Order: sequence, then structure tokens, then C-alpha cells
Amino acid sequence: MGAELVIAPSARKHGVSDEDIRHAYANPIRIFDLDEGFTMIIGANRAAIIYEIGVVGGIPAPVVVHAMKARDQFLR
Repeated sequence: MGAELVIAPSARKHGVSDEDIRHAYANPIRIFDLDEGFTMIIGANRAAIIYEIGVVGGIPAPVVVHAMKARDQFLR
């Protein structure tokens, strides 16, 4: 199994809990490869609130740098 997901302080800016970040990351609905190694994962927490989770590749684990309720542009 790979290394655990790293959550950067910037991912907590919008008040999303680490538990919600991990759940949305682990249960993607859609994945957008945006550019230069930045991926936006759209997933829900256990209460079915849809979040956007921004991830960059890290060593040894992926790093979540952004998390917030999903905006319309990612829900279309």
C-alpha cells in the first residue's frame, strides 16, 4: 500500500475537515487533470456534500493543497 495522503495547511483554508478531505479523495465522482501535475478530484463526504479536492504529486505521498465545496464549473 502507498504512503498516506498528506494534507497541506492550505487545504484547510475553507474549513473542510481532514476526515471530509480523505473521504472525498477516496471516493471520486470525477477527476480533472488540469495542468503541471495538478489534479482536481470531485467527491463527496459521508453526508453527500460534494467537494473539490486539489492534489499535487508528492514524494512519498500525494499532497492535498486545496479543498472546498465544489463550484458549478466542476459539477457540470
